[in-house]
Amino acid sequence: MNYLISIIIPIINEADNISNLLNHLLKSASEKNISEILIVDGGSRDGSQDIVQSFESLNNFKILLLNSKKGRAKQMNLGAKHAKGNILYFLHADSFPPKNFDTFIINQVNKDNLAGCFKMRFNSNHVWLKMASWFTQFNWKSFRGGDQSLFITSLLFNKIGGFNEAFTIYEDNDFIRKLYTRNQFVVIQEWITTSARCYNTNGIYKLQYHYWSIHIKKWLGASPKVLNDYYHKHINVKN
Repeated sequence: MNYLISIIIPIINEADNISNLLNHLLKSASEKNISEILIVDGGSRDGSQDIVQSFESLNNFKILLLNSKKGRAKQMNLGAKHAKGNILYFLHADSFPPKNFDTFIINQVNKDNLAGCFKMRFNSNHVWLKMASWFTQFNWKSFRGGDQSLFITSLLFNKIGGFNEAFTIYEDNDFIRKLYTRNQFVVIQEWITTSARCYNTNGIYKLQYHYWSIHIKKWLGASPKVLNDYYHKHINVKN
């Protein structure tokens, strides 16, 4: 079967990152494997949209800007709705996949691994973040997150029903949990590199404590609203 990848990137105020990411993607993948790159904007006010539009006519890849209501789940679902490829690849604006990521993904789908991610490292030498990165190589649900990116066939994505838009945070983990329930997840043993900016802003150990608290609250049955309220009370997010 011939597979094409639709790359879906939700953004809001990512002018500092989106140009570097798009240049990286254009250099790291083969045009024949990419259906399109969909940038789904949730209301940027920093010129992100202009930067994306400047790429639309400058290369052979099809790059499209979509406008959405704010919220990663909403933005990613909208991107999936417009995607033409039979593999969806959800990527954060500050995460840079490995060279030939497209080939790695297609190879896994050809092996009937219909969903998964890459192992992840931070762009930081902090000992705690290096240790946290090391654990992402293992196929354990507890060490998954959206920064590792997510590939999934469009057929399986639609079968699951997409991301739960009730979640304004934790939507990636909620969705990945459903994949683990189906025993349908693989970790590609290549590194995706992601920014440590949120850790640098909030403090590494402090942020890790709050992330663990959110995981425990979700495990104990907390609603999406409770998780969102906790997140925005304790974590400083650039938007």
